[in-house]
Amino acid sequence: MGITILLLLICFFASILGSVCGIGGGVIIKPVLDAFHVMDVTAISFLSGCTVLSMATYSVIKGKLGGESHVEARTSLPLALGAAIGGIVGKWMFSYVSILSPNKDRVGAIQAACLLVITAGTLIYTIYKEKINTLHVTNAAACACIGLLLGVMSSFLGIGGGPVNLVVLFFFFSMPTKVAAENSLYIIFFSQITSLISSLVAKSVPDFQIYHLVLMVAGGIAGGIVGHTANKKIKDKTVDKLFIGLMALIICINIYNIYRFTR
Repeated sequence: MGITILLLLICFFASILGSVCGIGGGVIIKPVLDAFHVMDVTAISFLSGCTVLSMATYSVIKGKLGGESHVEARTSLPLALGAAIGGIVGKWMFSYVSILSPNKDRVGAIQAACLLVITAGTLIYTIYKEKINTLHVTNAAACACIGLLLGVMSSFLGIGGGPVNLVVLFFFFSMPTKVAAENSLYIIFFSQITSLISSLVAKSVPDFQIYHLVLMVAGGIAGGIVGHTANKKIKDKTVDKLFIGLMALIICINIYNIYRFTR
């Protein structure tokens, strides 16, 4: 019962924050569940990806139906298609690393280390982004390549998309915070749905309790509903401060996870 409540609460609050900031929630869910060690890293990666997919699906559909979408087909569609392919590649990479290293703790340590580097880089960029000159990429092929890299990272790490999506959207496309958050969720939707299909086709779905998946997805959708509403009422500067605070927290959790997995 304790684990059940823990999973629901973590996914709910992570999805609220993820929806507001556009980081998908997985970047919070994955390291936090690793820290609590409630199941092995392969199951956590899969369930985290499913939770993020549920939240992103709600947010994307809600934005489209409500006429509130700021997703630009010219850049976001090639990004999303590239991310879809990257989702498959990232899932294959994770399976390959898992085969090479049967020790699940070692796999978890690799994921935590990669996520630590990405999160730290994201935090530094976010703090100094006002001083950094950004680009306005419009070429479809370039957008697809950028999306491919995002999809690989998000699928391999089991975080959905996370903070790296926002940094890329800030730098390469000069998007304001809220627009970047919405486009990030759009990319996450495509990368995670192909990652899930890839796992099902390859029959590489890890063992887990079905009710854990149901609770986590329910928490993800509920958090997405609350976060979508909150996002419309929060100013960009407030979102930036919340994002920076989250990155600092996630860095600390990943440092702890690296220590725990390698000791």
